[in-house]
Amino acid sequence: MTRPYDVLIAGSGLFGAILAYEARQRGRSVLVVERRNHIGGNCFTEECSGIQVHRYGAHIFRTSSQRIWRYLHQFCECNNFINAPLANYKGSLYNLPFNMNTFHALWGVNTPEQAREKLEEQRVACSAPRNLKEHILDLVGVDMYEKLVKGYTEKQWGRPCEELPASLMRRIPLRFTFDNNYFNDAYQGIPLGGYTRIFEQLLEGVELRLGVDYLKHREELREAAELVVFTGTIDSYYDYCFGPLEYRSLRFEHETLATENYQGVAVMNFTDSETPYTRVIEHRHFEPQAAAATAQTVISHEYPSAWTPGAEPYYPMEDEKNRQRYHRYAQLAAQEKGLRFGGRLGEYRYYDMQDTILSALEKVEQWLV
Repeated sequence: MTRPYDVLIAGSGLFGAILAYEARQRGRSVLVVERRNHIGGNCFTEECSGIQVHRYGAHIFRTSSQRIWRYLHQFCECNNFINAPLANYKGSLYNLPFNMNTFHALWGVNTPEQAREKLEEQRVACSAPRNLKEHILDLVGVDMYEKLVKGYTEKQWGRPCEELPASLMRRIPLRFTFDNNYFNDAYQGIPLGGYTRIFEQLLEGVELRLGVDYLKHREELREAAELVVFTGTIDSYYDYCFGPLEYRSLRFEHETLATENYQGVAVMNFTDSETPYTRVIEHRHFEPQAAAATAQTVISHEYPSAWTPGAEPYYPMEDEKNRQRYHRYAQLAAQEKGLRFGGRLGEYRYYDMQDTILSALEKVEQWLV
């Protein structure tokens, strides 16, 4: 049976767009269908008042892989943005990640030795933590748990820390230097002109249909290509036959303000439990030179929210129950012919952008031989 396309990809996020590009580079005909009315998935950016706005939360590219960095730079030039967020606990500001600036603000210590001594005083030792609370108290003690971890984490995941697995925060970086750079990766930056330009290049020469939900048209679309790649949630593809996998969702409120500088930093985390949002993002700080010409700023309040089937899934709840459930879906998927699942939702993995790129390139070598 002759099919009109070699490859059909459901989803135009980073995984799907890279797969589409690589398929085209190999001479394949490609159709991409996208449920939303824009390309780029959660990396989508759009210009507002001369500022590139990250519509689905802050996306700061970073990697320690020269291969991944060079791959991205085929499609963009990055600035030298360094992520140095602040934590706001009831009006007091602390640098993240935890470093000498944080320790000084918390305890007034000035030397690494003093900070280590204070941390040891603060620790609540636990040789076998049963939950996230015990784990964090064992690592960093009472003050940092209460002021910088507890409220933010419970808002983010919608559960008390006593009910969250210790593995959720496997380690907390403690720096005994005055270094506010959040990431340790060798390469870090923001694509100049926003992420959407990258996706426009990745999808050049590909037939693209926006506003098309693959699951609502699966009967006709499944027969349209030799290979179908689904990048949505794997459990929704199988109509939640083993029960839904769990996620946390997010809601964003965007606002344009008549000021050149609202909070002085791109990302500020609100770590108390009373503030309903987790972060305020001020987008002009991602590309300050490009935004210098405008006297306005755009901010986004980020609200965690419960997820139910049909809501936008952001963070997989990768606990043991959900891993076992995903494994059952993966077993179904392994039996499919001409159908593959990939990306953050298809693989039920918490992927940063560099992880997604690496996964996509690995799948290209497996699926497009």
